[in-house]
Amino acid sequence: SAGRMKFNSQSVALNSFIEEIIQNLAPPENIKITIQQEMPTISTEKVALEQVFSNLISNAIKYNTSENPEMKIRYKELERHFEFCIEDNGPGIAPEFHDKIFIIFQTLQSRDKIESTGVGLAIVKKIVEDKNGTVWVDSDKGKGTRFYFTWHK
Repeated sequence: SAGRMKFNSQSVALNSFIEEIIQNLAPPENIKITIQQEMPTISTEKVALEQVFSNLISNAIKYNTSENPEMKIRYKELERHFEFCIEDNGPGIAPEFHDKIFIIFQTLQSRDKIESTGVGLAIVKKIVEDKNGTVWVDSDKGKGTRFYFTWHK
């Protein structure tokens, strides 16, 4: 499988890559999105990374009920991987739900609702973990949300 991974990997300039994802999501005009400058160019499986960013950014746009919605996308370079953070100033998520949000659970909610959250985050978790990374959330009700994930260099 190592050979296949190599075959699939492409050089991805993160700043323009993330800008493109945001453009495709067509966020409402009133949301202020800041992407950390001078993000690196990495060699990775582009489609996988795109799905992760797409899902997390789209959720941060969709569920931000703040009057002045804001999102920040930033990264840290660690020894073996990059750590990315998508932060929003939306309603936040109570700590007791932090583990549950990554699991697809059967509920009586309409299918739309399930598809919009549960499945998205479950996909994110699966992709990130398939790539030997981790994903977690840091949030409190009423205090915005920060989704973190690590991605191997």
